[in-house]
Amino acid sequence: MKIYHDINSFVPVKNAIVTIGTFDGVHLGHQAIFRKMAEDAREINGSTVVITFFPHPRLVLNIDSSNLKFITTQEKKFQIMEKSGIDHVIVIPFTKEFSRTTSEVFIKSYIVDIIKPARIVIGYDHHFGKNRMGDFKLLYELSLKYNFKVERIAAQDIENIAISSTKIRKALEGGDVKKANLLLGYEYTLCGTVIHGNELGRSLGFPTANLAIEDKFKLIGNCGVFACFVTYNGIKYKGMSNIGYRPTVGRDALTTEVHIFDFDKMIYDEEICISFVERLRNEMKFESLDALRQQLLRDKEHALTTLENYTP
Repeated sequence: MKIYHDINSFVPVKNAIVTIGTFDGVHLGHQAIFRKMAEDAREINGSTVVITFFPHPRLVLNIDSSNLKFITTQEKKFQIMEKSGIDHVIVIPFTKEFSRTTSEVFIKSYIVDIIKPARIVIGYDHHFGKNRMGDFKLLYELSLKYNFKVERIAAQDIENIAISSTKIRKALEGGDVKKANLLLGYEYTLCGTVIHGNELGRSLGFPTANLAIEDKFKLIGNCGVFACFVTYNGIKYKGMSNIGYRPTVGRDALTTEVHIFDFDKMIYDEEICISFVERLRNEMKFESLDALRQQLLRDKEHALTTLENYTP
């Protein structure tokens, strides 16, 4: 997959199948669009092209941006897009000046003139252009004018829950990792560098890797103890993770840490990824460190059972 950070560097491809969006989470609804694009590309011997934006428009326009967090990092988005059959990704720098581009000008100047699409595929509720005034009706009218086809993918739902990035964020903020994963189609993941902690876990027989997450806009799920998988150097391990403030030892800073089962390597300053499977319990304050250790033993047993019975 080729990634372009300047649309003018894109060389038109034969029979381009195009979609447009921010795609936070790259959830099952987004993946349905990408699958349709890949099918169309095979049908007409074409190539798939995603148009996306950075920074996120809401950050630039200050729309509810003070608490805005994202489900996926840009890197993770690209990984899922490539896995879903996308050939080209064009990242348009989103600025206040660009935000004033009307829907018609955007389609004509950015899509038609530069990419020359054979088809544009969009989700059922997609809007684009200045003030998000562009919709499927306008896109259909422009398709007749500029000679491309347009397709709209119906709303996707799982167990009668309509899939959206907003619903996934709310599920994670509420601690419902299972629901979030169901809508994402993969495990919600946090990646970061392992840093030194106070080594309390080691004294309890449960050494933990403390995670430093560099992306300040990355959504960190609600506090609690979770069954999880941990990926290190391309190998996946079972583990249990804690997101919280460690009230038993009087900490007041939010931390993300993970105990990796059957693992004894020193991995400070190295990157790991935690893929959350299920929330086991709330974060709790214990009367003593021994009470905490006894609970951790129960948590480990619960986590192992959960992970052994887990089907992605």
